Amino acid sequence: MRNPFCQSMIEAAADPSVVFLTGDLGYRALEPLRDAMGSRFINAGVAEQNMVSTAAGLARAGLRPWAYSIAPFVYARPYEQIRNGICLHDLPARLVGNGGGYGYGVMGATHHALEDYGALLCLQHMHVFVPAFAADVGAVVRHLGTFNHPAYLRLGLAEDPTGVPLPAYAPWRRVVEGDGPTVIGVGPVVSPLIAACAALDAARRPTIWVLSELPLAELPDALLADLRRSEHLVVVEEHVARGSAGELLAHRLLLDGEAPRRFTHRCARGYVSGRYGSQRFHRRESGLDADSILAAIDA
Repeated sequence: MRNPFCQSMIEAAADPSVVFLTGDLGYRALEPLRDAMGSRFINAGVAEQNMVSTAAGLARAGLRPWAYSIAPFVYARPYEQIRNGICLHDLPARLVGNGGGYGYGVMGATHHALEDYGALLCLQHMHVFVPAFAADVGAVVRHLGTFNHPAYLRLGLAEDPTGVPLPAYAPWRRVVEGDGPTVIGVGPVVSPLIAACAALDAARRPTIWVLSELPLAELPDALLADLRRSEHLVVVEEHVARGSAGELLAHRLLLDGEAPRRFTHRCARGYVSGRYGSQRFHRRESGLDADSILAAIDA
């Protein structure tokens, strides 16, 4: 999703208050943005804590900063600076983490972001945006251009399913309709499942919803109606269970008296075999591939 992000940021840079900071990353991806922004494009170097503190200061001065890095470097290394400098003051600084989930594959756990939005949502005023499809990125960037609170944008690999019409960006979207369980997916990990379900008959095919913004606002009436029908909620996300969207949804449904009869949570399980591999390898080990999810649904 880096290319659509770069193009969207070039458009956003028409606003002179926009400042972009990178932690010495973006080679062969962000050069067009650097050229378009000139002195408002700042390479902060491998100094993410300083980068986030600088972003907080820029936001305090009335500017609209974006701070970009590999996901764990923009939320884990500078966590204290995010908490104290940005969130406690409710400043409109935007953190952009590239390679959400297992996105950096064989580079290993230090480069994986398996607890990013759970950790960040513990902080006051933080909002999280997780595009599922390439076209979502531009819509989120435009929205964040006028968003006046701390925000984290999680970018992943664009895996848009072919031959499936995708609705325009919204916090909640129903992308597949069927008579099977109710599936809620977060981020690009849901795309292979969407593609796999397109050929299923309606009786077996789940209804698939995409959730792209956290924390949770009011749940859509159509989603609740679908859940009452199916009585089986399946949450799919490339994030550990603690602090996950699945936990947030379970908590909200319990409070609202809408808990389903059955709940299935497919999430990141860390490193099951103790080995590192591609993003696809780690998804398969965690049961996040389409075949494993469908098997869990049918069980």
